[in-house]
Amino acid sequence: MTHDPPQDPLPVTRVPRTGLPVHAVVVGDPARAAAVAALLDGAEEVSHHREYRVFSGRWKGLPVTVASHGVGAPGAILLFQELADAGIRTILRFGTAGALRPGIGDGDLVIAEAAVRDDGVTQQLLPPEYPAVSAPEAVLALQRAARETGAPHHRGIVWTRAAFQPGLLPLFSYDGAGLAAIEMELSALLVTASLRGLVAGGVVVVDGVNADELVDEEGTSVYDPHREVVAAGVERGAVVSLEALRLLAEGAAGGTL
Repeated sequence: MTHDPPQDPLPVTRVPRTGLPVHAVVVGDPARAAAVAALLDGAEEVSHHREYRVFSGRWKGLPVTVASHGVGAPGAILLFQELADAGIRTILRFGTAGALRPGIGDGDLVIAEAAVRDDGVTQQLLPPEYPAVSAPEAVLALQRAARETGAPHHRGIVWTRAAFQPGLLPLFSYDGAGLAAIEMELSALLVTASLRGLVAGGVVVVDGVNADELVDEEGTSVYDPHREVVAAGVERGAVVSLEALRLLAEGAAGGTL
């Protein structure tokens, strides 16, 4: 009996080169990847190297990959690129964010239609005029999944910003631009998807603060993403992300932009 020779994993993330389900949910936190994978049937850990933790399993019969990319776009884009190298064709980012638009509350979901490319990495790959846009079918699938699960949700443009903590430089203001939320990785995914011919989108859970409200007047951190309202939103967002993948796989997003 002969056996196929073992394949070397991909160099940065150590993701297998073949065999992963082609539909993926990506998250920042390796522990959140495990929590999302726990919702799958037959979940198995495929690899774990640095911040890149990868699982596979089934959601309502659909083979799904769940992977973590860590904090920040420069590291995250390495996962997105190597998932594409591994044959994955659909990627939805599920994360947390600060709300920027009135009427968006703690624990609400924001479905990204596009992203501001302030991510610290794609500017070194493409001219600034190149857009970071979600696939329309991904937006519709996430919206339908949110509606069907009863999750409070909004749609809009998100700001992907490389710096988390404020520094000496004044924060550039997008006041009046109607941005919905601020996070750290999505634009890198959307640009990668456009360049590699992938279907991609994102949904984030609001944890209640934006980049200029992380510290009080005394410089003390007031950021607290570990509240019950956020945890409940994360649970809803995980289900919405997985259900949206199923809708995309079935070509059943429906709805209107």
